[in-house]
Amino acid sequence: MPADLAVIGLGHLGLPLAQAAVATGIATIGYDPVRATDLAAGRLPADGAEGTMTAADIRRMLSGGFRPTGDPVELGRVRTAVICAPAPLGADRSLDLTQLTDATRALAARLRPHTTVIIETPVAPGTTEGVLRPLLEDGSGLRAGRDFHLAYSPGRLDPGSRTHAYATTPKVIGGLTPACTESAAAFYGRLSDKVVRARGPREAETVQLLETNYRHVNIALVNEMAVFCHDLGVDLWDVIRCAETKPFGFQAFRPGPGVGGHGVPQDLSRPPLPVRPLRMVELAQQVNHHMPQYVIQRAATLLNEHGKSARGARVLLLGVTYKPDVADLEGTPAQEIATRLMQLGAAVSYHDPHIPSWNVLGHPVPRADFLYEAAADADLTILLQPHRTYDLQGLSVKAQLLLDTRGATPTGAAHRL
Repeated sequence: MPADLAVIGLGHLGLPLAQAAVATGIATIGYDPVRATDLAAGRLPADGAEGTMTAADIRRMLSGGFRPTGDPVELGRVRTAVICAPAPLGADRSLDLTQLTDATRALAARLRPHTTVIIETPVAPGTTEGVLRPLLEDGSGLRAGRDFHLAYSPGRLDPGSRTHAYATTPKVIGGLTPACTESAAAFYGRLSDKVVRARGPREAETVQLLETNYRHVNIALVNEMAVFCHDLGVDLWDVIRCAETKPFGFQAFRPGPGVGGHGVPQDLSRPPLPVRPLRMVELAQQVNHHMPQYVIQRAATLLNEHGKSARGARVLLLGVTYKPDVADLEGTPAQEIATRLMQLGAAVSYHDPHIPSWNVLGHPVPRADFLYEAAADADLTILLQPHRTYDLQGLSVKAQLLLDTRGATPTGAAHRL
């Protein structure tokens, strides 16, 4: 059965796109050989990459006509195909394009003339034209910009946000030709209130890079300020509260135990863009990568100040996802924090309403079923993510010793990062 849209890759980018399309009445298929079976049955896949979506959301999409599939033949029956396949960081910190290129080849083998192909996967500038375009042209025998439209649009999602919906978040589009841009703009104009046209794919890809690096650099700055202010005995959270009243030239960022999520800085010294790395971004990565260790140092100091050692201490971690109110563990600093605590000999447990089970160092971490009882029993409770379901005032009363890495508890109720 023909469809208006194929979303290729049903993870943290693809599923919200499919959800938005189905909600506006666009006939949508979702191609993902790994996740399609669970989604077609109305179940959430076990990897948690759907973020804040629930099984009820999936069932509503299915009832609205959404068709998850693992059959690539379906890709030859659509007018628009959006590739959202993941491109995670490899061991060398460069992007692993394997899943993206596999998805592109699957589409290319079935690509029809006049189809609009859009890439949303975060990639280095030049990837759409230098890597993906040849795969599409060689696999289909068609020419981009003449026989089919090709464009790039950075994925812009704020998982867990109640403010930034798909429709109210502007979409940036850069097409291979002006006609490619307009075709992609016509599609996204059905989903978003505002479409912003970039000069081309490279500019649109670089928008993604700039937005990601902006986040990491500013988080690194405030993380350094957290260490600086603690050493001086200055209340950073009060500093931020006052600074954010400035109506120009300042945007408030807040420190934390590290930076997780899917948007990660890229190593630009590697193909397809072998250029000098951005030195400020490299430094920001060093600062942010140090934060889990800094949390451990603060935790050990607090335990020592209360006559306890990290070895044998009962430590409860609260909120182990990378972001509040999402069920996604991608890049979460909780993993390294738990690992380092265990290496110090601590007995680690966790509580997270979104994560029913969690493994660290190949072993399951005990999950606390009763939050306040567990906090009262633990020698140290570390708040990593302030999920909305947490009563932080009550928690600060129950916990023997509470380290708040997010500044979410009432002033004076906990030791803040």
